[in-house]
Amino acid sequence: MPYYAATYEFVADAAAIEAARPGHRDWLSHQPALRLSGPDDANGALLIWEASDAAEVEALLDEDPYTPAGVIAARRVVGWRPILGSWSTQLAL
Repeated sequence: MPYYAATYEFVADAAAIEAARPGHRDWLSHQPALRLSGPDDANGALLIWEASDAAEVEALLDEDPYTPAGVIAARRVVGWRPILGSWSTQLAL
């Protein structure tokens, strides 16, 4: 199954992000298609998904508690094709 990289760019409201974070992390912990996730160093986040297509990932992200909380200023989902690197064995490439 293909991989997809989703990126979030957050709004400049640290209090709102902090308030929504527990629900967001709880939701992520129950997503079997999520492979990796974490914040970046530019007020955003990267989430790697294994899914049949980008529309499936978009639908999942619509359910993220960050979405109704209004803390995502921009979101992008692109196909990702990992080829080399030390994680290639763990990802069964």
